[in-house]
Amino acid sequence: MAIGPRLELRQGQALVMTPQLQQAIKLLQLSNIELTAYVEQELERNPLLERQDGEGSAEDARDSFEVAEGGGDPARLDLDGDASVVSAREAMDVEADGPDSGADAYGYGGEGGGLGPSDSYIAGRGGDMRFEDGESSLEQTLSEDLSLRAHVEEQWRLVPASPAERLIGQALIDSLDEAGYITESLADLADRLGAPLSVAEAVLAKLQQIDPAGLFARSLKECLALQLRERNRLDPAIQALLDNLELLAKRDIPGLLKVCGVDQEDLTDMIKEIRALNPKPGLVFGGEPVQTLIPDVFVRRGPDGGWLVELNNDTLPRVLVNTRYYARVARSKPEAKGEGRGGEGKGEREKATKSYLSECLNSANWLVKSLDQRAQTILKVASEIVRQQEAFLRHGIDHLKPLNLKAVAEAIEMHESTVSRVTSNKTMATPRGIFEMKYFFTASIGATDGGDSFSAEAIRHRIKDLIDAESADDVLSDDKIVEILAGKGVDIARRTVAKYREAMNIPSSVERRRLKKAGLLPVG
Repeated sequence: MAIGPRLELRQGQALVMTPQLQQAIKLLQLSNIELTAYVEQELERNPLLERQDGEGSAEDARDSFEVAEGGGDPARLDLDGDASVVSAREAMDVEADGPDSGADAYGYGGEGGGLGPSDSYIAGRGGDMRFEDGESSLEQTLSEDLSLRAHVEEQWRLVPASPAERLIGQALIDSLDEAGYITESLADLADRLGAPLSVAEAVLAKLQQIDPAGLFARSLKECLALQLRERNRLDPAIQALLDNLELLAKRDIPGLLKVCGVDQEDLTDMIKEIRALNPKPGLVFGGEPVQTLIPDVFVRRGPDGGWLVELNNDTLPRVLVNTRYYARVARSKPEAKGEGRGGEGKGEREKATKSYLSECLNSANWLVKSLDQRAQTILKVASEIVRQQEAFLRHGIDHLKPLNLKAVAEAIEMHESTVSRVTSNKTMATPRGIFEMKYFFTASIGATDGGDSFSAEAIRHRIKDLIDAESADDVLSDDKIVEILAGKGVDIARRTVAKYREAMNIPSSVERRRLKKAGLLPVG
């Protein structure tokens, strides 16, 4: 057979991840905050995308824009997972008629508290919180908390000191961390400033008298000692305890009794006194603002006893596609080509501009579609989780059911990978608290009578309750916990109980008995 080049035609099928599909998959696994950051980037890049800041009229929006997530096409979610999508025009008509024209959430309820479909979901509007007279809310008028540095500098100015001591004191203030500890060695600081170490130590002693006690410490032991000295409780016995904090961390009660030279009752009182101290006194002052956990989905009781599931629209981006601007540019005719290279160049620029705008329009429309699909998918998954875990929402963690991705995916007719992406980085606010969506997916533990399985998370909670309720004279061993759980129908091995106990940082029964008798653990 001769070897040589030749042409062949072959036909085949293959799955291809288009850029648009990759974008839709990426949006699924983003939280609402991350999604907002992503949309902000798209707003900067795409001239046809606009942020919906104001309310606007429904008629203007109908003529000029297509509405994306946070104010777009609502859907009615049925029990079988199907969604009948209402058109954007119909949604705007309902929105224009008034708030009473439709429900504000996906509803599940009915007689007996069962889950059932409700009216269609109309996305709410976000915005700043303001009073009726137009003034800002109380949260927007609060003043900034006093910082640790400002507090220390204010008190340092009232302490008598020489100019040289002022300089050393300011350097020590600059070396404070947010917990109130000195981050630089005192010897290094004195050497850097060219000051005697004795003078630096004298300045440090003055600064350590600043309220609250414990500031400007170089170690945890010194921080606790400063607070005890202020209370006039720094006696030799408690100083010996501070010198052996590693024994306290190991819960070595016999070793502490030996080094402190006190009896069991005095040692218990000393440990309680130390635990009442603040190991990080600097944190009582204003620092970095605490990042509040903002849920992506809200779950609340409906008026009929069912459950309402809705997206947190306040954190969802509201974007519009300006089709009017695109139509105006597309209708504009390019000027007649002049003779020479100049006219041809202008015509090419007009063609490139229209091609660019067409690409932007396709990208914007796909983003709108992806955002709308993301919202409906999240609601489908969240609603199915609520349906599966209704007993948990009603009665608490003891009724949490074992659940996996496959069960939810089959119920809503989606792939497991889609459910996994939807539940990643998402939180759900329920009457029981705020939980990650992943929290509701737990392993199962069999029942002794072959009945319904138990959730591993619920069993961990039961083990913790049993241990918290035990007394110092009746500490439960792992075997005893297995026996108690078996009496309640839970088929669990001793090694599984030990694994759950260690995961919750609960000591063994022998150590718990010793610590509870010493008063170092609460007794039920």
